[in-house]
Amino acid sequence: MTVDTFRHVDYLWDENTAAALAGDEVGLFLYRSNLLGTDLRITNYGGGNTSCKTIEKDPLTGEEVDVMWIKGSGGDIGTLNRQGIAGLYLERMHNLKNIYRGLDHEDEMVALYYHCLFDLESRAPSIDTALHGFLPFNHIDHLHPDGLIAVAAARDSQKITREIWGDTMGWIPWQRPGFDLGLKLAQCLEENPGIRGIVLGGHGLFTWGDTSYECYINSLEVIETASAYIAEREGKDRPVFGGQKTPSLPPDERKKVAAALAPTLRGLCSSEQRMIGHFTDDEKVLQFINSHDLERLAPLGTSCPDHFLRTKIQPLVLEISSDDVWNQSSEVKRAIVPLFEQYRKEYGAYYDQCKYDDSPAMRDPNPVVILCPGIGMFTFAKNKQTARVAAEFYINAINVMRGAEAITEYTALSRQEAFDIEYWLLEEAKLQRMPKEKPLSRKVALITGAAGGIGKAIADKLASEGANVVLTDISEKRLEAAIASYGKDTATYAACDVTSADSIRQAFAKACLEYGGVDIVVHSAGLAISKALVDTSEEDWDILQNVLVKGQFMLAQAAVEILRKQSLGGDIINIASKNGLVAGPNNVGYGAAKAAQQHITRLLAAELGSEKVRVNTVNPDGVIIGSQIWEGDWAEGRAKANGITVEELPAFYAKRNLMNEIIYPEDIANAVFALTAVLDKSTGNMINVDGGMPTAFVR
Repeated sequence: MTVDTFRHVDYLWDENTAAALAGDEVGLFLYRSNLLGTDLRITNYGGGNTSCKTIEKDPLTGEEVDVMWIKGSGGDIGTLNRQGIAGLYLERMHNLKNIYRGLDHEDEMVALYYHCLFDLESRAPSIDTALHGFLPFNHIDHLHPDGLIAVAAARDSQKITREIWGDTMGWIPWQRPGFDLGLKLAQCLEENPGIRGIVLGGHGLFTWGDTSYECYINSLEVIETASAYIAEREGKDRPVFGGQKTPSLPPDERKKVAAALAPTLRGLCSSEQRMIGHFTDDEKVLQFINSHDLERLAPLGTSCPDHFLRTKIQPLVLEISSDDVWNQSSEVKRAIVPLFEQYRKEYGAYYDQCKYDDSPAMRDPNPVVILCPGIGMFTFAKNKQTARVAAEFYINAINVMRGAEAITEYTALSRQEAFDIEYWLLEEAKLQRMPKEKPLSRKVALITGAAGGIGKAIADKLASEGANVVLTDISEKRLEAAIASYGKDTATYAACDVTSADSIRQAFAKACLEYGGVDIVVHSAGLAISKALVDTSEEDWDILQNVLVKGQFMLAQAAVEILRKQSLGGDIINIASKNGLVAGPNNVGYGAAKAAQQHITRLLAAELGSEKVRVNTVNPDGVIIGSQIWEGDWAEGRAKANGITVEELPAFYAKRNLMNEIIYPEDIANAVFALTAVLDKSTGNMINVDGGMPTAFVR
């Protein structure tokens, strides 16, 4: 086999990059890890583990010692760097065998890994540490390739392993990762000298090499061989997954239905705590969920522990028609609620049947994965990244089921084994070490006028406090530039004309597809026209009313439709102005529109309060620096009205407030944050952000 013949893996090794790392075994180990982690067919985010062994100088004795470097707990090989690895004395690792008390006590060994640390800056050692430490190879890969797990999860897995690789591969039956499995790997190698790797039943693969490159090539060749074996058999004896049972809706229709359905699903998945959603209609997903075998395979759950931890014991399958979604949304919810109730009941029974006296309390019983034949797959989790990764892992699980079924028959973990992974005390300890969530974590905010100025500052603030943000603005070009400032899984955008109800609904549909729904809606889009009565045209009046007032009205209508589907409450915040409270010269059109915005807020607060939807107003004044409104004629108009130059406006506005403060977009953003994260029992209120203007005091 040569790299040119690879069809199921990608050969990515670059000789120049590797040459630059010559002599740096840790650097080459990290390079190999990153290459392997770029391909989700080989291992998913956070899955698998890699290591290398080097000779280092002991800082206390000056003697040469063997050190193992391994991916630390919770890391990801695709992004692994030196800060994400642990370095351990290899001799001390082997000395742990002398105090090992047996399988019933193996969890206590994890804490002892800290006594083996060579590098005091190490990441917490992984549960897989012993699995790598007890094998005598310089470079080791532990991966979860779809093709290999398919072999590992197939009926007669050991027999299939020998059929594919002869006596060049070892095989070990399923066992939870830990110290004892490390001993089993060493025993397998001792009993089968000369093998190139070991298949872990129901789990994954171990491969190795004397150099990083040899390890890399060995891993790719083993994965390629398994994948080719499966490809030769898929669809030969029977159609994949038994063939299609349910046709897919056309792509555009699928997304429309998914956007309409997502808020209802999100609300039901959030009965314990609010969740963020992800949707995919990937062809692999559709092939599975539309198949005859869905009913048989979906309840079995996954086999690989990494898959299972992120996708839960099994998915929830929803059979629902697009006509029902469009025409009878309330009926759809009534039909779905019993399915969620049944899922929670079955999850509780699973917990009760499998728990131990010292098991952690039962966690959220809602599904993570929801399969909708003809439409696609929804996943819900604590944040966007976790929801997206859950979807990726379930696609891996689908690939495994498809491959195992092509070989013989797919077999999953037993319910007890699955429980022992899900409620493993070491996993619980890892969860307890997770950092505290930010105030707006699990929230989705849609902001109009967010391509710059006050709207962008609001989006920045809410995102920094944990929210997912949907930036909307009339200029797609400016939105593309604005979105570049956010990290992955944080923000999306939708070009939106707030004077168009259809455009607004499309923006909300984007929010629902990306995140499952919306919790916070901020109307920041605006413009300003400063003219005397006789100079104000009908066109001036109409555009102010359309953007500021009608836009706010239609935005609230569309938002409430989503919020009611979720039944989680929410926030609507309108950015008005001091000018809605204070009568001033040359301001009839703008001031009247802002006053209308303020009163609509009060009216909606009264109407929506019983549904826990809070509606509030933020009134800025004189946001000159950083505000788009002040870039045009408005600044000239206000300067003229006050008898000063445009350049004098910032100082003029600062001097006229009680605190003599210049007001910035970030100050408005802080007020929005306070309303969404702190003042959770306030509705129908106004917060003036103007440095103190007595004429604008509400009371």
